[in-house]
Amino acid sequence: MTPAAFLPWLVVAMVAVAAVQLGRRVALWRSGRPAKVDWVAGLKALPKRYLVDVHHVVDRDKSASRMHVPVAGGLVAASGLLVLGLIPALAASQLYWAVVTLAFLIMAAGVVLVGRRRYPRAMKRLSLGRWQRFPVYLGAFALGGILTSALAAFGNPVPAIAFLTFVVAAAGGLMLAYEVATGPMRHALAGATHLVAHPRAARFEGSRETGLRPIDLEGDKLGNETPQDFAWNRLLSFDACVQCGRCEAACPAFAAGQPLSPKHLIADLAAAQAGGHARPYAGMPYPNERPVAGSAGLHARIVSPEGMIHPDTLWSCTTCRACVEECPMMIEHVDAIVDMRRFQTLELGAIPLKAEEPLGHYRGCDEPNGRALSERTDFAAGLSLPRIAETGETDILLWLGQAAYDLRGQRTLRALIQTLNAAGVEFAVLGAEERDCGDLARRLGDEATFQRLARQNIATLSAYRFRRILTADPHALHVLRNEYPAFGGDFPVIHHTAFLSELIAEKRLSPASLAARAITYHDPCYLGRYNGETEAPRSLIDALGLERREMARSGKRSMCCGGGGGAPSTDIPGDTRIPDIRMSQARETGASVVAVACPQCTAMLEGVTGERPDVKDIAELVWEAVQAGSKATASTSAARELEPA
Repeated sequence: MTPAAFLPWLVVAMVAVAAVQLGRRVALWRSGRPAKVDWVAGLKALPKRYLVDVHHVVDRDKSASRMHVPVAGGLVAASGLLVLGLIPALAASQLYWAVVTLAFLIMAAGVVLVGRRRYPRAMKRLSLGRWQRFPVYLGAFALGGILTSALAAFGNPVPAIAFLTFVVAAAGGLMLAYEVATGPMRHALAGATHLVAHPRAARFEGSRETGLRPIDLEGDKLGNETPQDFAWNRLLSFDACVQCGRCEAACPAFAAGQPLSPKHLIADLAAAQAGGHARPYAGMPYPNERPVAGSAGLHARIVSPEGMIHPDTLWSCTTCRACVEECPMMIEHVDAIVDMRRFQTLELGAIPLKAEEPLGHYRGCDEPNGRALSERTDFAAGLSLPRIAETGETDILLWLGQAAYDLRGQRTLRALIQTLNAAGVEFAVLGAEERDCGDLARRLGDEATFQRLARQNIATLSAYRFRRILTADPHALHVLRNEYPAFGGDFPVIHHTAFLSELIAEKRLSPASLAARAITYHDPCYLGRYNGETEAPRSLIDALGLERREMARSGKRSMCCGGGGGAPSTDIPGDTRIPDIRMSQARETGASVVAVACPQCTAMLEGVTGERPDVKDIAELVWEAVQAGSKATASTSAARELEPA
């Protein structure tokens, strides 16, 4: 029997070792809470999810795509072909071994590309530790497989060398199989299973599905304290992480030097369930990382200076979902963060000092700013602003939101209201009946306050008749559109940029051109990433004749302004401020104006000091153009009246 004849049995041994190792992880996953999974649908969808959805994200980094396809494809092809080698007739064929050699050669080409990303110096965002040894194991299996199968293809002329090359292949292959439980290879099998049992399966069916899931406030524990409190497929998702660092590179908190790396967070959650510290797996520490003792285990508290994750790490997140958008394995970082925040807030009351004030105001007056609901419409003095309570119905119900209490936000709302009046839109507001939507409370983990506000707002909205809710606040848009339905509030909601775009398309507005002005648009996270709306704001800018210049990060991959997720309230210090970073990206375009479409983005970007572009909400630009158009029309009419008959 030639050494090559043992290669098929090597694959069998690798599968056996991998199965035993994977079984150890499965036992940990099963310790999590139950989760409903449609296995049949998931298995049917796996080829598309892996080959299309995942590859679409992987392909954003062309070097990663060029690496992943040959190394993964070659490994699967070579292993699959070797299993067929258990058939004696095939094992005796030199042509068969030539084909196996080709598969190993493809894998080897991918291994070279893997090595180039790590040696002599690894890319900055990549993890080290076991990941540095990963290319060695892959290379040993590929090189040993190439030489052993190639010698078999030539009739095995040098059996002694073939034996040595088989040993090399066996060493690499068995190490790869062993790594399935605790090392880099874990992501391969866990990743495929995660795609089948994904907790947000609708993501693969064309839906953004970004709303947070409610929790049972009557449950024994509110939020997640230990690994065992996560649903089992959430525990599985942490093991799917490939440690590529794309989430870290996209994270605004990490860029600002705050103590949050989404990559390390997921690695720590993966290690927490196994009772071992993640550092050898996750690689080098990151700037301003808070020290933790690393106590871990299924029943150990995760968020604690004695645990795996420091509280400052948890509260640094802006919930912008940039990490989720960039993750090739579709891991839901933000869901995990909010679940842990819920325990900190509801069970421990352990929230950052500055966040206590807005949460206290919520409980006292249904607003995080402490203002009376009756003051919500004070800014609109002199404007036509009907209350729906007076009529009982309207075409458009305008949701004012927090901007109504903020001097800067009031300018945006006044421009929007004047534009609606100019277009002859039938609209009304709730006035004193409008409570806060609860977005801030929910992101800070106060699910009880959010659910109370949601039910009260839904009851109020259900008492009136309207066609659509209109809002200039993407956070309110998201909550009303995507999170209220879980409580019975299913209302059609539209953002003001989309609605204004409709009005112009229907010629109900005639804005003048604002040409000769360069503008760059900042995509709000809760509008672009959360709700997929990136084109309506741009179509408005184009309709106004403005020169649009895109920032390096735009659309669904835009950078956060730093205002979401309660970050201004938690106020975790870093090396710099997130809005300062974003404004520097705007300056690079050379634009004189940064167009925004969110009151929180407006506040954060206008807070940047020094020389910078002006910050204007798109509603302000539209109203400026509408006014200019009205003046031009009036001038033209006056000129015609003066013309001789």
